Amino acid sequence: MSTPLLSTKLYVPPRRPKTVLRPRLFERLNEGLHRRLTLVTAPAGFGKTTLVSEWLAECDRPIAWLSLDENDRDPARFLRYVCAALQTIGVRVEADIVGALQAPQPPSMEAILTVLLNQIAASPEYFVLVLDDYHTAQSKSIGQLITFILAHLPPQMHVIITTRKDPDFSLARLRARSQLTELRAPELRFTFAEADAFFREVMSVTLSSEEMALLEARTEGWIAGLQLAALSMQGQEDASSVIQSFSGSHHFVVDYLMEEVLQQQPASVQSFLLRTSILERMCGPLCDAVLGSTVGEQDGAFASGQEMLESLTHANLFLVPLDHDRRWYRYHHLFVDMLRERLQQSRQAKRTTTDESVADLHIRASEWYEANGLELEAFQHAIAAHDTKRATRLVEGEGMPLLFRGEVFPVMNWLQALPVGELDKRPSLWVMYASGLLMMGQTNDAEHKLKAAELALGGSRQGEENRDVIGHIAAIRATMAVSKHQPETIREESNRALQYLHSNNLPVWAAAMWTLGYAYQLQGERIAASEAYTEALAISQKIGHTLVSMMARIGLGKVQEAENQLVAAAEMYRLAGALAGNPPLPAACEAYLGLARIYYEWNDLVAARQHGEKAVQLARQLEHTDRGIACEVFLAKQKLAAGEVSAAAVMLDWADRVARKQQFVAQLSSIAEARIVVALRQGNVAVAADLAQRQGLRTGQARVHLAQGDTAAALEILESVRKEVGVQGLESESLKTAVLFAAACYAHGQKYKGASVLKAALAITEPEGFVRTFIDEGFPMAQLLREVAATDGSSEYLCKLLAVCEAEWKDADKKGQQPVESVSSLVEPLSPRELEILELLARGLSNQEISERLFLALSTVKGYNRNLFDKLQVKRRTEAVARARQLGLV
Repeated sequence: MSTPLLSTKLYVPPRRPKTVLRPRLFERLNEGLHRRLTLVTAPAGFGKTTLVSEWLAECDRPIAWLSLDENDRDPARFLRYVCAALQTIGVRVEADIVGALQAPQPPSMEAILTVLLNQIAASPEYFVLVLDDYHTAQSKSIGQLITFILAHLPPQMHVIITTRKDPDFSLARLRARSQLTELRAPELRFTFAEADAFFREVMSVTLSSEEMALLEARTEGWIAGLQLAALSMQGQEDASSVIQSFSGSHHFVVDYLMEEVLQQQPASVQSFLLRTSILERMCGPLCDAVLGSTVGEQDGAFASGQEMLESLTHANLFLVPLDHDRRWYRYHHLFVDMLRERLQQSRQAKRTTTDESVADLHIRASEWYEANGLELEAFQHAIAAHDTKRATRLVEGEGMPLLFRGEVFPVMNWLQALPVGELDKRPSLWVMYASGLLMMGQTNDAEHKLKAAELALGGSRQGEENRDVIGHIAAIRATMAVSKHQPETIREESNRALQYLHSNNLPVWAAAMWTLGYAYQLQGERIAASEAYTEALAISQKIGHTLVSMMARIGLGKVQEAENQLVAAAEMYRLAGALAGNPPLPAACEAYLGLARIYYEWNDLVAARQHGEKAVQLARQLEHTDRGIACEVFLAKQKLAAGEVSAAAVMLDWADRVARKQQFVAQLSSIAEARIVVALRQGNVAVAADLAQRQGLRTGQARVHLAQGDTAAALEILESVRKEVGVQGLESESLKTAVLFAAACYAHGQKYKGASVLKAALAITEPEGFVRTFIDEGFPMAQLLREVAATDGSSEYLCKLLAVCEAEWKDADKKGQQPVESVSSLVEPLSPRELEILELLARGLSNQEISERLFLALSTVKGYNRNLFDKLQVKRRTEAVARARQLGLV
């Protein structure tokens, strides 16, 4: 579930019935079409929107229009509106992109833009995207998005930006490359001829040439000033006196003229203008709701808000239609600023309790928006009314809080602006604050807010509302403990959450069930974990909580994988990935890593690598988690299977250093297990023995004994391990131990026992298609498989295993041998990213291609190259590739 978009922001303003033709500017706009960007920038009232909309009426290209406002400073919301604008002209935008933008934790904006621009590039038709009133949404993050779009703009797309001030992204490069057309205030000002035509043909005011010249000079061609002057002259017998009163800067003139225009309107019109000025956009029914029963003239000349809007339009009273049906309107920005100031002044002057306040108007607007399904707008008017109770109810939503619908920015801005006293009055707001911070990855700050909530609760722990707050606090703490893999804390806080949460708080209830399932899984209670994940999935699907649905499926996939159900687990991971969108949410790295493990097991190393690399890219977007390390360990295993032993060693050394530095204790065992295998493959038995001893890894110790030829010691250890994992019901660990035990039996001369154990393992693995579990045990496994096939006959599955195993280990004596010079001779080890770039260099990719492939700036790629050359002690890329091959890195 997500907050709806306002369709009126996507309407191209309709052409006015009376306009001043401006061919000189139309020609400039036409010329700009072969460039990337047209920038129309000038202070308010210079006719930027009118100029562009009038020109577009003559343009033969499809137009995607987006009217921006301050709420669009949220990058995800901004891109949702851009996608919606593109869809209005038939540009194909995948639903997965929209879904990713609605998620509580969207993926990186560059990743989303890459997919979006690729889809635009596939569009056959040339078109124009207009970003109107860009200054209202201007921010550093939006500027970065525009910079990326313009840098990679498809040739069939042209962007037009109208803004009151220069954008905050650099224009210098666009100018230097002749990719920018600029129309600024000097060009937009009315010439004498245009001003004269405007007065005569549009405003029906006739002035002498001298009067027109004086007015044009004093307003400096500022269109809004001219329009205000013309409006103030209507009905005046002496227009010259109005012109003569012009003095000082145009800002003061604007203030004066606006008041003059407003005061000349009937009282009912003034009342309508002032009271509806609280609205960013308006339609007849919304105006009716805000004004209550008093709309238009007291004698009933205007029966509805819609009639009043139409009347104001005909009077050219600064009302801008937003659609062709003339249903939605907005006031000119400067005009509405003046109206709002006057509204505040008028209400402050009236101090009786019966007078309607500005807050009353905002509440009525909030009620109308809520009734019409626009919760975000309803929430914003509640904020403007300073109605914290109503804003709290709206932000909490009916079954799905705004936070969980992707509206993190507006909610967090409101919470940050609230005084501590207001937050203390409603501890649930402190909890909401913490939840938003958690979504933003700020776990330390989230804990501070939770403590503030508990302090605000004090001894008041009873009552339905307070119990729900306590439950929500516990659910957030359980989620924070997940990233640290603390099963006892997760379990305790999850159960506490489920004990206290209100039964209708389904979003948090589903999240607590998921964290409980995670705790069960960490403790090996797979049945309980599966039940908890299944319940979390059912609830989240019911309410449309995509993130929990995805995480619950990932959890179920892990349980199935641990129970050797590879086919079912792969399908569960695929479903989780589908929920993550395209590009996927960073948390989906677990789904792709799960698929990578399964495809690796099926010996589809190409698919395994693709999923593994995707998992790494997503994991790098997460903060303060060990998921990146887990992905790197898998890729090292992949390198090892491909015979790139040195590269695997480098990656694992890096992973070990980072894990220790970041205190990712949960990853140390898996890193050590992989390092033992690599060390043995390199012939470094002493290193492997030291690792196994220090980490207390009994399976690793058994591998060391086998490498040393002490098969009896290896069998003793493995026999003990088999019994333990069997008692604990650890199916995956039991299978892997059994396969290694079978190989050890064969090496020890117990061929019959080894074959018997292997056949039992094959009965388990055949339906699920296991391959690598056998191949990775090396040449002895090939011999044992051959023995089983010779004595008991061979099935299709056994034939496949034997063929793959013999093909991989046919050069067993050479497998894993290293050159005399090893990677240890490097002055400094390579990082995984440097290895990644080194491999792309070896494939012949240019720096630009590497930049696009890895989503890195070109300068960053060049920096990595310099580091690589220094570490490899070479001067050019050809030497680097040769050196890397010599070291076994590629």
